[in-house]
Amino acid sequence: MLVIATAGHVDHGKSSLLRALTGMEPDRWEEERRRGLTIDLGFVWTGGLAFVDVPGHERFVANMLAGVGPAPAVLFVVAADAGWAVQSEEHLDIIDALGISCGVLAVTRADLADPAPAMADCRERLAGTGLADVPVVAVSAVTGQGLPELRAALTALAPPEPAPEADVRLWIDRVFTVEGRGTVVTGTLGAGTIRTGDRLRLGSGDVRVRGLHSLQRARDEVTGPARVAVNLRGGDRPRRGDALVAPGKWLDVTVADIRFTGEDRPPEHVIWHIGTAAEPARLRPLGDDTARVTPARRLPLRAGDRALLRDPGSRRVWRADVLDVRPPELRRRGAAKARAAELAGLRGAPDGTAELRRRGLARRGELAAMGAPVTIEPVAGEWVADPAHWEALRVRLVEIVTARTARDPADPGMAVEEVRQALGLPDLALVRALAEGTTLRRVRGRLTAAPPALAPGIGELRRGWAAEPFAAPDADRLAALGLDARALAAAEAAGALVRLAPGVVLPPGAVEAAAGVLARLPQPFTAADARVALGTSRRVVIPLLEHLDRVGVTRRTDTSLREIPS
Repeated sequence: MLVIATAGHVDHGKSSLLRALTGMEPDRWEEERRRGLTIDLGFVWTGGLAFVDVPGHERFVANMLAGVGPAPAVLFVVAADAGWAVQSEEHLDIIDALGISCGVLAVTRADLADPAPAMADCRERLAGTGLADVPVVAVSAVTGQGLPELRAALTALAPPEPAPEADVRLWIDRVFTVEGRGTVVTGTLGAGTIRTGDRLRLGSGDVRVRGLHSLQRARDEVTGPARVAVNLRGGDRPRRGDALVAPGKWLDVTVADIRFTGEDRPPEHVIWHIGTAAEPARLRPLGDDTARVTPARRLPLRAGDRALLRDPGSRRVWRADVLDVRPPELRRRGAAKARAAELAGLRGAPDGTAELRRRGLARRGELAAMGAPVTIEPVAGEWVADPAHWEALRVRLVEIVTARTARDPADPGMAVEEVRQALGLPDLALVRALAEGTTLRRVRGRLTAAPPALAPGIGELRRGWAAEPFAAPDADRLAALGLDARALAAAEAAGALVRLAPGVVLPPGAVEAAAGVLARLPQPFTAADARVALGTSRRVVIPLLEHLDRVGVTRRTDTSLREIPS
């Protein structure tokens, strides 16, 4: 089934055209028929085509968006005797922002005026939009002129590929009550399958599917794309803009990072339109074309969703592409600028591998619910990890536990919770998974490491450092003591020395002691001043000062001077 929404200026013949095409009445309310004005959404169908009739009046643009938002195709209507009008332009802006490129342009009232000028004008106005190449048909709902050609053009439109296994998200566009059956909601099901008896989530609670109808026929199941009516049991009373979703497959989103597209920057306060939802929202600018949006209520969103921002004080609209539905908090100074730089690299469809690389660790189900699924196998439970990040965590784990054991061989080891906190991990199971395949031992729920056997030459180094704590032996001296890179690494892991650079080693505590000596110098000081004060060589003092720079103990005031901030 192809679901097609109408679009066009008020009183250009949208509803009349649908009556002629389907033989059905799209205006549901008596006031609409009395005034000849579509106010709310209407629904009619013929063959494999289902139509959502939307209002064209500027006062009902929110209703228009509720109809067009979930629809994959559009029937754009312009009257031959009136030509392009204000809402024609506004509706085109909306359709283009939503990325709809499937449709037909119908120039109506061909019995009242020559349609050729209007057709030519419309072609020019559609140029550069997604509707630039759609078929154009002149038609009259009164005489029937062009109706066969219009039906043929609509039937030739390619419906979206069915995706029966997709996660259900049905944006609700109508809610009513049937006596003896209870609450019924309708909407355009874009993908996925709904079956009678299914459990779906509505807001914060669950509902059961009591019955299904599509095109006024009872069904056991409906697969999108389709128009569907769902009889619900349980839960709170729904409203337009709510969504029925597959439980556990969608995140309730309160804040999202987006990329917007438009002629200028949207204002701080906008209306956020997605599906049939229209929610007040606040924007926080991040980059030139990125922002953080906070809707007034939770919505089921995914990375890759396309929404629309509308300025309630004007007719301006902006396209909004959702980039991240679980963005990091922006608490530190410069965090917004750094986030904008990160978002600048996000383009196109969501990439689960790249998303996992950015996050390091995530639950596989949550990544899928974010719109960025991965196929990588979990490392523990539902947790998946970026391989490089996981390996770095494992190295850090061994370093932490080994250093603890080296400081006190009699220590019973680190509790798993203590390790979790030290590594900043969200789950104890991750610590246990990291420990597997390492040399660490688990003893009574604790992790410990056998103290490494130190090379005999380490004792000789310690005796030399007792007299000159800032003197690092050179390569020849290390070689004479039998201390190669492996032996030095083992000694460092045991806390027996500190390596500032390859072949530059000092005793434990030397860095802290050096900082104390340098703090007593007149500030600022040169590298030569530091060398003299510490009684060492330039080979040692340069990497020592660079290390102190990196950890923030010292800072440069120019190319040759440093100081220790007060």
